[in-house]
Order: sequence, then C-alpha cells, then structure tokens
Amino acid sequence: MDTPYQGLTSGEVQKKLISVGQNIIPEKKKSFAKKLFGLLVSPIALMLVLVAVLSLAMGQVTNFWIIAVLYSINLGISFWHEHKADKAIENLRKNLSVVVWVLRDAEWKHVSSTLLVPGDVIRLDVGAIVPADITLLEALNVTVNEAALTGESLPREKNLGDTMYSGSFLVAGRAIARVENTGAHTYFGKTMALVDDTRQKSSLEKDILSISRFLGIVSVITVFVVSIIFLVRGAPFLEILTLSVGIIIAGIPVELPTIMSLILSVGVFELAKKGIVVRRLSSLEDMANVDLLLTDKTGTLTSNQIKVEQIVTFGSYATNEVLAFAVSAIDEVGRGSIEEAIFEKTKELNVVPYQKTEFIPADSERKRSTATIEKAGHPLTVSLGAPQVIEGLCAFVSTETDRYTHAVAEAARLGLRTLAVSVNLQGKGENGMEAVGLILLSDTVHPNSKSVIKFMYDNGITVKMLTGDNQEISARVASMLGLRGEIKHREDMGDTLSTDMLESAAGFSEILPEDKYRLVMAFREHHTVAVTGDGVNDIPAVKSAVVGIAVSNAVDALKSTADIVLLTEGIAVIKDAIIESRKIFVRLYNYSIYRISESFRIVVLVAVIGLFFNEYAVTPIQLIMLALLNDLPLVSLAFDNVKASGEPAKIHPKERLALSLLFGMVGIVNSLIMLWIAQKVFNLDWEHIQTLFFLKLVISGHMLIYVAHTTERWYRFLPSKQVIYATTATQVVATGMVLGGVFFAPLPLSIVIFVWGWTLCWMQISELMKVLHARIVRK
Repeated sequence: MDTPYQGLTSGEVQKKLISVGQNIIPEKKKSFAKKLFGLLVSPIALMLVLVAVLSLAMGQVTNFWIIAVLYSINLGISFWHEHKADKAIENLRKNLSVVVWVLRDAEWKHVSSTLLVPGDVIRLDVGAIVPADITLLEALNVTVNEAALTGESLPREKNLGDTMYSGSFLVAGRAIARVENTGAHTYFGKTMALVDDTRQKSSLEKDILSISRFLGIVSVITVFVVSIIFLVRGAPFLEILTLSVGIIIAGIPVELPTIMSLILSVGVFELAKKGIVVRRLSSLEDMANVDLLLTDKTGTLTSNQIKVEQIVTFGSYATNEVLAFAVSAIDEVGRGSIEEAIFEKTKELNVVPYQKTEFIPADSERKRSTATIEKAGHPLTVSLGAPQVIEGLCAFVSTETDRYTHAVAEAARLGLRTLAVSVNLQGKGENGMEAVGLILLSDTVHPNSKSVIKFMYDNGITVKMLTGDNQEISARVASMLGLRGEIKHREDMGDTLSTDMLESAAGFSEILPEDKYRLVMAFREHHTVAVTGDGVNDIPAVKSAVVGIAVSNAVDALKSTADIVLLTEGIAVIKDAIIESRKIFVRLYNYSIYRISESFRIVVLVAVIGLFFNEYAVTPIQLIMLALLNDLPLVSLAFDNVKASGEPAKIHPKERLALSLLFGMVGIVNSLIMLWIAQKVFNLDWEHIQTLFFLKLVISGHMLIYVAHTTERWYRFLPSKQVIYATTATQVVATGMVLGGVFFAPLPLSIVIFVWGWTLCWMQISELMKVLHARIVRK
C-alpha cells in the first residue's frame, strides 16, 4: 500500500513525519524501479543526458562516452546514498514506534502497534494514541480528541460500544477495546494520503533557497549574454547550447537541496545515538536560534526517581492502613514513577491492598484517582491526589485543618512532593471524605542539571522552569539549580503578562496547562522559544513554541506533536541538541559562502573571457567534469569540523554576500592574470589554456573550502579528515588527468607545479580578504 511518504527522500520523510506513531500506516519500501526512475529524472541527470545527446549530434563521440561514464558514476553514487537513506529511515522508524498493551495468552503485554491484528484486545490510558480503529469493550471516564481526523477541537466522550479511530488520542479515562481495522484499512489510513502536510519553512531554509534563486538568475543572465555573443560571432548553435548547459550545471547549485538534507540528516542521526529523535528536520535549524528554554521540573530538571520518604497519618489511622488505602487507588497496569514508589513501599512493609470494584484514573483536570474498594464486606471510596484537591473533598475540624496545612507546608519547605489520601467510610462518592494521611515523596535534582543550565546561560540561552508544584518546592529546586530570578506564582501573572515580570522570573509555579500556553505565546514576542512537555495538556504549548520538545516520559499524543522527542531522562540531551544544531547552522552557512563564490567565479569568468577573448574559458566537458569533481568534497562538508557558536545563531545575508563576492572576485582577478602569463610567458595555445583553467579551477575551488569553513586562520583550524581526503582525492585525479592528457590537451609537469604554487599563493590572498572583511564587520 502506498503512503504519504512514498517516493520521498530521507530529508523529505523527516520533514513529513506527523506522528511518533506514524507506523499506524505501515510504510511500503520504495521499489527498486521507482527509486531508479527518481534518480534518472533528477535535474543533474537530465542535464547530463542533454549534453551527451548534443555531443553525439555534433559528432563528438568521445565526449558522448565520457559523459555516459560520468552519468553512470553519478547515478551509482546517488543510488548508494538513497540506499543509506532508506536504512536510516528504517532505524528511525524503530525509535518512533508506538507500543500498546495487548491481551495475549491471557496476559497484558507491551506490543508494537505494527503487530496489531483485527480481533486483538488492547488497553489505552490517558495520552495514548489510538493505533487502529477500535470498538470500546470497557470505558471508564473516556474522553477522546479527534481533531486530527475531524478538525473538531473539543474532546468527545466515548461510551461502551462506541468506535474510536486511529490517529485520535485519549484525553481522559481508560479504555479496553477490540481492534477492528489496522493499517491502510483504517479511517486514518484511507484519508491520510489526502492530507496536505505543508509546513512553514525555517528562516535558514528560506535563506538557502534564496541563494539558489540568486545563483540561478546570475547563471541564466550569463548564459543569455554568452549565447548572444557567440551567435553573433558565428559559433555553431549546438556548441553554444552545449556550453550553456555546462554553465548551468556549474553555476546553479542543483546539489544544494541534497547537501542541505545530508548535513541535516547527519546531525539527526548523530543526535539519535544520544537518545534524541528529531521529527521535524528543520527544527534543528530553529534550535540553533533558540535563546529561551521553558522546561518542566519533574523528570527533566529532577531525576524522577521517586521514593516514599515519610507517611504522615491523621486520626487513628496507622501507617500501613494509609498505605493500603493509597495503593488501592492506583492503577496496577502502566504505573508511573510515583505509583511505582508507592508499590515499592507496600512491598517493603508487606502491605496488602484492598480489592477494587470501580476505578477512575487520575488526569490533569481531576488531579486525583478514585477507587471503590471492599473492606470487611463494605464498600468504601478512596481518593489519592494533590493535597489542595483532597482538602476540598474533606470535612475538617479547625485543629485538623491546621495540622494538615502545616504538614503540607513543611513537606514543601523540605522540597518533598506530597500526595494526600482520603476515604469515605459511608460508601460510594467523594462527599464528606475523611483525610487519613499524607505520603511524602522525594525527587532529587538530576546530577547534570545544574551544569547544563550553566552551559545554557553561558551560551546565550535563558532557562525558566514551569511546574505545577507549589512555590516553596519550586523555589528550592530553582535555587539548587542556579536559575536566575525568583519563582513566580500563577497568581502573579494576572490578566496581562508584563515584560518585566516575564524577564525577571526564574520560573512559574502551580501553573495549569492553559497558563503554560499563555506563557509560551507571551515569550515568543521577544524570544525564540523552545519548550518541554510530557502530558496531553502540554500539546498547545509545545505546538506553539518555535521548537517543541517531548521529554522521555511524555505520552504518545504529545510525542506525535513535538518537533524533538527525548528518549533519555534529564536536560543534558537538550544541550547536545543545541550544540549539534549550531554546528549544522555553521556548516550550512559556510557551504553557502563557498557555493556563492564558486558559482559567481565560474559564470563571470566564462562571460568575461567569451566577451573579450572570443573563446571558451573551458570546454563543456571540462565544465561538467568540474561540477562532478566538486560533488565529493561538497558531500563531505556534512562531516566537516566546525565550532558551535557561543550564542544563538543569526543569519547575516549582506555580510555573507559581501564575503562570497570578495572570494569570487579574488578568483576572477587571479584567473585573468594567469591567462596573461599563459599567453605571454608560457606561449600556450587556447586548447592548453583551457586545460590549465580546468586544473586551476579545481584546485583553487577546493582550497577555498579550507578558507571559508572557519573564521580563524585556515591553518589553525583544518577541516575534518573526510573533507581533507575528499579534496585531496579530487585534486589528485584532476592533476593526473591534466598530466596524462586524459580527455584534455596535456600540460607539462613544470606548468602543473606553477598552477599549484599560483593557487596556494592566491589562497592566502583569499584568507587576507576574510580577515579584512571580519574587521570591517566588527567595526
């Protein structure tokens, strides 16, 4: 079955991944024939075919076979890269796979959603993506969001026997359901191919594409001018047409989208090794610009390794009885860290939970779980949840209220998280409950959080904590982590979020999901914002941020929305994402400088020599050979050594254009001077001059990579070994072809040595232009 991702490249698939559970629609691998056809009709392939046909039409059989061989090599390399991209996508899909609870062999088991079949019985909890079309067998307070399918923003209640469709997700409750349809047979699968999953391009992506347009215009103008000149002078039409195609191949960066996608993909897979899944490829470009991180506390800044520190009892209740009530109000399947801590404590004290007859799981709105249990044959209602919520369910006398409030405040002062337990001894319902105890839980600060936050501040990124915990706990954690400013309470926010209040805060406590969204939108007015989240109600905030991040314990629905998904706990991996994103920005920025200068140099040189000397600076075959020899070093730039900037990245198009044109002008000037030397000193004929130009353009172009890839002196910060190997190999090949007269008029060793020396000397002049440009920019 075909999918919306059929026929896309690695980069395009990454851009279009719309769900961590995208394997809901099993993806058929692109066939060999389709893959081959896609490469055969690529722009560079079609241009090479055109030049080959023109060469054959002009009787240049040798040139035809040269181009045919080059075309085959280019096709083979492209096919190999496509194969690697397919394997990389398959590995990525494994990381993005959704797992669900499935009843197999009378046991609940975690199974990949790709293995579901009609008839399976599955269990879904709050935040779970529905992996198939299902019919509800049991429904406990089930509310589902179907916005992805129907466009309806308000959640809908679901009851026994109702249908839920793949692609929706649970907002509240718990469901037991039977699988009806999977894969392309689902409602989601049938409609997905019709969805136009367009997105707004990042600023860097727009900038890179604008370079293509600029170079395309310059190349087309050059082709027009050169064609008119040679037509007027009586040159054969087919020869002019062949040269024009060669100029376009050399001048227009047809490889730019491939290089851009490769640079981004290398970064994506490097981050995958560290436990970071990038769902939106361009989010790495945006991450380079981030100057504000809004982060959760629990599980991100803290280790989320919860344990029960203390149990405070009220009335005549003993510790074990409070614990027995608490564990009875917890779901046995799919336990989180808090639930696991309470279960571990019951094992330690040999506490046996009561039998549940009814159960309502906790969610972000109720902030408590509720169970009906049997004790000595009588039904009781037990609630476990946030102290302020449980307090509202209980009837206290004044002394009990003071003790309850004091115990909660003391726990907060110590940085302990608190759950309250209440019971209704009269039967079902939560009216007039009795507080029986508090469970105090500790969650230690993650070992590397403080150092990572310091790194953020040192690198131009402000960190602010957003948490539902009370102000005392939040302030203590903020102080331990070195967050700058004071913790604000949600009541401090008021109706209007002032800039002074936002900027002075180290974070915000006791906030609700709608507060988080409101804060993100307010900060976006003055910052490039990244935000972390873990729950269903974080979706609006994560979607509205420039970069939305789902932490390791996030629900599937949030992971399907986020740009970046963390597979490991803590904030350290976000540091890795920032460093890698800034390196990607530098690689793309350096590449753009190199590409503008090279294209400008080649097309202007061809135009000037054609206009004033009535000759081709290089032959069409040499132009094509030059373009193909540049491909290997350009691909290697994806692995180049670069230094991540110590501040959020910014594009400076005017400065970049000025530097690129400076490099280009250096190339044009030294080429024209070398032309005079070739004619007046070496007395070369034009055929040998073309060979000399070919060698000089190859060597000087690759030497420019050494200069352009760093703001330091080129010899103090060399490119990566991949770039050095690639440039050296192509230069050796070009030199060997020139010395041996392969396809070209041969040059003697003495002139080849002169070209190398000449190029190395002018490389230092390009370096001088870079230094002068930097000084002017700084001033």
